[in-house]
Amino acid sequence: MGLIGKALSLVGVQRKSAGAVRWADAPARDGHSGHAGEVVSARSGLGLSAVWGCANLISGTLSSLPFEVLRRDGAGFQEVDAGHPLHAVIHESPNFDQTALDFWDFMNLSIELWGNAYASVQRREGKIVALYPVAPEAMRVRRLESGRIEYRWSDEGKSFVRLDRDVFHIRGPGGNALGGMSTLRFGVQAFSSALAADRAAAGMFRNGLRPSGVIKFKEWLSPTEREAADQIVGKYLGAVNSGKPFVVEGGMEYDHLSISPEDAQMLETRQFSVEEICRYFQVPPALIGHAGNATAWPTSVDQQVLMFTKFYLRRRVKRIEQAVRKQLLSPADRAAGVSVRINMEGLLRGDSASRAGFYQTMVQIGAMTINEVRRLEGRKPVAGGDEVRMQMQNIPITGTGES
Repeated sequence: MGLIGKALSLVGVQRKSAGAVRWADAPARDGHSGHAGEVVSARSGLGLSAVWGCANLISGTLSSLPFEVLRRDGAGFQEVDAGHPLHAVIHESPNFDQTALDFWDFMNLSIELWGNAYASVQRREGKIVALYPVAPEAMRVRRLESGRIEYRWSDEGKSFVRLDRDVFHIRGPGGNALGGMSTLRFGVQAFSSALAADRAAAGMFRNGLRPSGVIKFKEWLSPTEREAADQIVGKYLGAVNSGKPFVVEGGMEYDHLSISPEDAQMLETRQFSVEEICRYFQVPPALIGHAGNATAWPTSVDQQVLMFTKFYLRRRVKRIEQAVRKQLLSPADRAAGVSVRINMEGLLRGDSASRAGFYQTMVQIGAMTINEVRRLEGRKPVAGGDEVRMQMQNIPITGTGES
């Protein structure tokens, strides 16, 4: 069995006899058990701060970007088509309950954790008017003998059966029509080890004795001496008493306790788990607040952000854009030059310096006009702002017009 065949078998695609239906296993509701003995599910996985940070960073970043419907004019230029029925659904309000950010946050988080995102498509007079998200763990997908894909799920005691035309399905990595690869399932060993390390650390602090020092007595204490010892402990307990001289009398001895090599190794294990999780989600550790010793990443945070945007977000953006274009736009729309775009320029919104530099360069080379810049910034146009301008430089001295 080749690499692709092994991957598909792990995803859960099962082949029966020739001509029979093919099922893709629904994600396990109770999670998957790893070699470390911990069960990895969406709930337990998100309990790890690194998983929470990576998944929310990706889903939050993508869901905050404008999702637009574009139309190509006769000259080949693309402009936002706010009048298209799908634009209001994917850009403003996918359904009665959710904003666009809420909806895409759910969809992107589903892709990152389960490898699939589903939404029920509601049409009126042939036009899409709403998208209702479906929990991936509730979905069952199979290929029918006719070649169509069938989706089954239950919600609030009701069962639903829909064909591929009525279910919007974004597939994660893997390229399998029945479903993408789940990060939780393929990374179960790394996540299980991280959960086991967290549980061991919690147990150490809950059940283990971890004082900062020990006071030794040569003999058993009388009730009066024990009461005096308790008063001494109370007198020097807490950070407010840190550095206060300690008076030793009556045969007492004080020994300072430092962290053991076993405890130090536990800390290193938990740090390595963070970096392992970041590799699964393709997130630079610095972006979730982990400095660590990840020498494989660039040392500059700016370079990490650039790499994250160029190599890791772009693939996710194209996956979503192509799914919307293929499943939610009609053949007539595509033939008329209608397309969709997640506007990555929205990432510049929180970076005034980079945004100003981008605008300055585009205006100087004549690629944008002043009013185009002002429109992107939500400002009113100015007189003469629609004229394309270019800087004059490196021209002959005789061409300056001076006598």
